[in-house]
Amino acid sequence: MEWSNYSMYADFVLLGLFSNTRFPWLLFAFIVLVFVISVASNTMMIILIHLDSRLHTPMYFLLSQLSIMDILYISTIVPKMLVDQMVDQRAISFAGCTAQHFLYLTLAGAEFFLLGLMSYDRYVAICHPLRYPVLMNRKVCLLIVVAAWLGGSIDGFLLTPVTMQFPFCASREINHFFCEVPALLKLSCMDTSAYETAMYVCCIMMLLIPFSVISASYTRILITVYRMKEAEGRQKAVATCSSHMVVVSLFYGAAMYTYVLPHSYHTPEQDKAVSAFYTILTPLLNPLIYSLRNKDVTGALQKALGRCLSSGR
Repeated sequence: MEWSNYSMYADFVLLGLFSNTRFPWLLFAFIVLVFVISVASNTMMIILIHLDSRLHTPMYFLLSQLSIMDILYISTIVPKMLVDQMVDQRAISFAGCTAQHFLYLTLAGAEFFLLGLMSYDRYVAICHPLRYPVLMNRKVCLLIVVAAWLGGSIDGFLLTPVTMQFPFCASREINHFFCEVPALLKLSCMDTSAYETAMYVCCIMMLLIPFSVISASYTRILITVYRMKEAEGRQKAVATCSSHMVVVSLFYGAAMYTYVLPHSYHTPEQDKAVSAFYTILTPLLNPLIYSLRNKDVTGALQKALGRCLSSGR
């Protein structure tokens, strides 16, 4: 009871991302720039998809949901980190750490499932193009989005209460820039090995389920593309799928490094660097990858800019 009460009322201290850098304010300016561009580019994607009738398709509907997740995802972690650096304050309350922990797990989990289910959309579009409007109707799209959010929420509701109920009676300094699970468990004065094993199995399942859907979908896609006679059809199919595969590789690869690779193979500083990649840089890369490699999106952007310029004149 004494440990529990101490955990409930004592603040944590986030050591942050800037403590061991030679030029902290340069890194600070870079992260501010990344944050602004990430929010702006994802917001632009959502607006373009909403306004342009050519983008009112299942694929772009799912991309708009990915952009919403990215905006919430980066906003859960980065603003707190930047404010702490500005005011030279590192404390985060127990309730604040719990909320950040829950939102991070929920949004990361939702993005895992959404990226996995998006491969089904690409599979139907390439392998069953004539049945695409039926197999990917509005109801199916809504079910995919609901399933992604539900899967992420279950992850957050299951892991957050268990993680935060451990007595943190040792140092309250979290060697990280947000309340991530492995960094928090290092502060517990109880043996967390059983929970870490259970969490490891849970993470494996969360990665394997969507990864299995992706592998099955892209295996069928590759077979279909190989059988195509027209070179133009092959190029279009590869271009359609390559953006999704790049995003999946970046996001899943970083998560596997953090949660699947044994802790003895990476240091806390490496953990922070990889976490910074998939929490700060990935939300920036997603809209850039999909927009720069997509003629429909660039066309919609040019059309929107043309309207703005003509109305300004």
